[in-house]
Amino acid sequence: MTTWITICDTCKRPDWDAASGQPTDGERLADLVEASVSNPDVRTRRVSCTMGCERACNIIVQSAGKIGYSLGKFEATETDAQAIAQY
Repeated sequence: MTTWITICDTCKRPDWDAASGQPTDGERLADLVEASVSNPDVRTRRVSCTMGCERACNIIVQSAGKIGYSLGKFEATETDAQAIAQY
C-alpha cells in the first residue's frame, strides 16, 4: 500500500524574500524530502497550497483507507526532510 507525502511547494516562511529570486521554502523542502525518501512504498507529490499558510512549511501524509495528517512548521533542512521521510 502506497503512502503519499504531499508537499506544499508554495509555502513561504515569514523571512522569505520574494525579491531574492530564490525558490520558496516549500520548493526547497520538497526537493529535500524527495531526495530523502528511499522506501518504494512511499511516494511524494507537490501541490500549490495546502491552506496552512500560518504554519508553513506544510505537508500531508496519507494512505488509502486512512485519514490524512496535515503537519506543519517544518523548515527546509535535511534534518526535517529526513524526519518527514521516516515518519
